[in-house]
Amino acid sequence: MLERYGHGGDWDTAEERYGKPEAGWLDYSANMNPAGPPPCVERIFRERWRDIARYPDPAVRGLRRKLAAAYGIPEDSILAGNGAAELIDLAVRGLAPREAVLVQPSFSEYGEALRKAGVKTRELVLRAENGFELTAAEAAGLSLAEGSCVFLGHPNNPTGRLVPAKTMALLKQSPATLLIDEAFMDFVPHAEDVSLLREAAASERIAVFRSMTKFYAIPGIRLGFMVAHPRIIARLRELQPPWSVNFLAQRIGEALPDEREYAEKTLAWLAEERPWLIRRLERLGLDVVPSETNYLLAALPGDGAWDAPKLQERLARRGILIRDASRFTGLDARYFRIAVRLRRENERLLAELEQALREGADRP
Repeated sequence: MLERYGHGGDWDTAEERYGKPEAGWLDYSANMNPAGPPPCVERIFRERWRDIARYPDPAVRGLRRKLAAAYGIPEDSILAGNGAAELIDLAVRGLAPREAVLVQPSFSEYGEALRKAGVKTRELVLRAENGFELTAAEAAGLSLAEGSCVFLGHPNNPTGRLVPAKTMALLKQSPATLLIDEAFMDFVPHAEDVSLLREAAASERIAVFRSMTKFYAIPGIRLGFMVAHPRIIARLRELQPPWSVNFLAQRIGEALPDEREYAEKTLAWLAEERPWLIRRLERLGLDVVPSETNYLLAALPGDGAWDAPKLQERLARRGILIRDASRFTGLDARYFRIAVRLRRENERLLAELEQALREGADRP
């Protein structure tokens, strides 16, 4: 999705604001795999498009069966949905926690889902001096009660940080339910060592959300899944609208776990490109938060020459979209977020950033 501008309910897209067609943007504001969709997506569209004339399987059995085999979890612990955002909203309504803790900065959909459900919410704001990691000491101070829940990005958006193992172990000992968003976990090397999918399938105090749109670059399809104890999944399935996952999304989702070459190439590319881009950004004088995934949170120099909203505006007029991260709770106007893209695109971004910073330094 291209960056949106405005406040409250009055939003306009970057295309509308700047009069440039969608194809004309270099979009660093959306954290998608720049490789584009894997080959199976085109094949399924070409071969199966006539099948949209019939209803999809309301129980999404084929996809759940494939995911169960891929991750070694029971089918009845999986709920597929119209993107992870639908499942986050569904979980909040179905679990109906008495109180929630939001670890900030974080994905805005957590707070939106809690607000719509009328759940009392308190916030823990992570500190820059800790690299925006949730420490064990901070977790221990949350005083979590029975009937409460904690939302955690793992890796977190916008920081790209995983929850440290010691901190996660401490939280799992609490009486709270952990709602863990692993939307970007596919980008993490050895994800199976840090993911909580299998634990969620066996525990009534852990629920994990996964997106299939980020890693496989299919945001227009809207596809995600949730893993939790079968009793929780059964409860939430009763609240979910029928046919939430359309026919093509189901067929594509069934094919994605077999795209092993695509996945291996993506991880190899990211292992090379992310550290290269971090080094180049730091040479420009930016502070970059260490990231475990395919996006970077960076802070501008504190000289006041630029802030994130102004930089976003300047780059947008040059055809490049970045995310103004000052809109995330706990981040000030120095912070912006960018995706990691292909080398030639990253070189263009760096050139534009260098020019902007030079212009700022030349101002009287």
